[in-house]
Amino acid sequence: MGCDGGTIPKRHELVKGPKKVEKVDKNAELAARWKYCALSTEKLRRPIVACDLGRLYNKDAVIEYLLDKSADRPNSEVASHLRGIKDIKELNLTDNPAWEGERRNTKGDRYEDMHCAMFICPVVGLEMNGKHRFCFLQTCGCVFSDRALKEVKTEICHKCGDPFKDENLVVLNGTKEEVEKLREKMEEKRAKATKKSKKNKVAETVAKPSDSKENPESTETVSSEGQTSTKNGGDNSQPESDELMDTIYVCIQYEGT
Repeated sequence: MGCDGGTIPKRHELVKGPKKVEKVDKNAELAARWKYCALSTEKLRRPIVACDLGRLYNKDAVIEYLLDKSADRPNSEVASHLRGIKDIKELNLTDNPAWEGERRNTKGDRYEDMHCAMFICPVVGLEMNGKHRFCFLQTCGCVFSDRALKEVKTEICHKCGDPFKDENLVVLNGTKEEVEKLREKMEEKRAKATKKSKKNKVAETVAKPSDSKENPESTETVSSEGQTSTKNGGDNSQPESDELMDTIYVCIQYEGT
């Protein structure tokens, strides 16, 4: 087989070299992060939400993931930090008048500029295509370019007028360093919320009046086994110390989750 008829094979036909590593177009990859859902890899469509790490999702994809986390999904690791619907914020985006969407290229015979974004900054008009840094406010969900926030410094949202602080800003599709900082901020915020919830539950339990004060006619009896119980009209009530222990146990479980 082969090499018949006087043909002489060349070296590159006989010796196979190492396979060339396919290089990914960084510009195309960057543009895709602003046009496709990070979880379902489908095109972004309203309602669009973002998490504390600045990733963009379709809201229906996140809801499906939260309802059934056991289902096999190709990009489930990007949403592993999402515990509930409160961990995402619906974005208030500004449409780009220059973007015609798929209506312009229904036949597939026209050139589609991948850098033409669906949304823009409402202040300076920059397109949200990955070339410029964008942030969203955790308070109201409005999205602005970083340039707009630097040029027009204010503590009130440019779009809806709600007040905000610098700590409410989250960078969208940030670098690895920015994502790590956002992750640390998210974990710190969750830890504070857990401690606060634990303190509130313990305080509510301690603030409850004891059964003896509420029921002055209650009597304390000692059983043959040496255990004490409080009776009031034939009804047994649990000691206050047991209620406190149960509350602390629930708080520890909640903190562990």
